[in-house]
Amino acid sequence: MLKARQGVSVLTLADVDVKNLKTMESVARDGETMGEIVLKGSGIMMGYFKDNEATAKAFGDGWFRTGDVGVIHKDGYLEIKDRSKDVIISGGENISSVEVENVLYMHPKILEAAVVAMPHPKWGESPCAFVSLKKNEDGKKSDFFTVTEDEIIGHCRKNLPHFMVPKKVVFMEELPKNGNNKIPKNELRVKAKSFVVNDEENKNKKTNNQVNQNNHQILAMSRL
Repeated sequence: MLKARQGVSVLTLADVDVKNLKTMESVARDGETMGEIVLKGSGIMMGYFKDNEATAKAFGDGWFRTGDVGVIHKDGYLEIKDRSKDVIISGGENISSVEVENVLYMHPKILEAAVVAMPHPKWGESPCAFVSLKKNEDGKKSDFFTVTEDEIIGHCRKNLPHFMVPKKVVFMEELPKNGNNKIPKNELRVKAKSFVVNDEENKNKKTNNQVNQNNHQILAMSRL
């Protein structure tokens, strides 16, 4: 991960860049605008052996597409944010699942966390968090490690912009693992597709609409 700055020899932007793949233009150096990290140079392969289709997908304008999403800071420092397939696009905003997961891991009762996209009726996608909780030393649960969905969402609200806060939290005894002991997010994405968004904004809108309807009814009755 391109994280360390001091005393580390890093690639120059002649070798690596962060680009908008639709335009192949470099993203703004503001530390916020995300794009895909691309590479070029003599150390990069020319293509996949006897697989022209895969080669065409992996290269654009001579740049190799890594599948990683990142940002460039004002000083030219490149920071990896997420895998492109794991980025959640909500109302036009790109959400790094890793950033949301990092906040979830700050909660003292959460042992494992994985964030994927779930459908949202207004924003297209929204974050959905899968978590497992810590246990006692004997492996059993206790009241200390009991936590509710609202508590976790509240924790995220304190540490994240509103649009990055998970709209649903799913509790699991243990998150699934593949042969490399990694959490297969593709499996979690399949599960999340069937979930209904838990959004207070929608609840508040319904409540406000009901209040407005009641006010109209009262006003109409007062005119009789």
